[in-house]
Amino acid sequence: MTDSAIRIRDLVYRWPRQPRPCLDIPALEVVAGERVFLHGPSGSGKSTLLGLLGGVAVPERGAIELLGRDLAGLGGRARDAFRADHTGFVFQQFNLLPWLSALDNARLPCTFSARRKQRAGDAAVEAARLLTHLDLAPELWRQPAAELSVGQQQRVAAARALIGRPEILIADEPTSALDAPRQQAFIDLLLAESAAAGATLLFVSHDARLAAHFDRVIALAEINRAGMADAS
Repeated sequence: MTDSAIRIRDLVYRWPRQPRPCLDIPALEVVAGERVFLHGPSGSGKSTLLGLLGGVAVPERGAIELLGRDLAGLGGRARDAFRADHTGFVFQQFNLLPWLSALDNARLPCTFSARRKQRAGDAAVEAARLLTHLDLAPELWRQPAAELSVGQQQRVAAARALIGRPEILIADEPTSALDAPRQQAFIDLLLAESAAAGATLLFVSHDARLAAHFDRVIALAEINRAGMADAS
């Protein structure tokens, strides 16, 4: 039997003081090692779903299981610890610490997760390896993140997500600021590094043109009954 990395059952989430849920997903499963492209227009609930998968929010009802653990059954600190240990995020705005160097940003998860630090070995060496594979020139490694270009910051964010080989990688619109050739180059690099780490990759975008190299493509509108209700 293939292990599930992500399993959602009867998920309902409603923003505070809103009359209707924005997410109503009866089922979603992503198997370990799978590379999935999830797409939907802006405002369709993609980032809300990622917040739930990250344990930042909890559903009104239903189960969200990552690696067999139901996040809704964990307290806030336990969810934070689980996310730090097992999930790497590449955010749309990258969320780097602007005063830290590229190298220090890339190895930051090893500061918060003993598990990822152990899996990385020497965090500085592993951060340097990832930055090299992601085509960030060594002369930029000591530069503060605020002084890097958008494309350079993007590579640092990917290295930070990958360090310590988390089992799950989640990328939220990470290529939205790039032109088409750089989008494809970044996707190729992210796919290669996630495959080398044996990680499950959930790549989220509004641009369905980026889907070609993923194992499976999911339209959020087709699994979210709340979105179907809005469209009817």
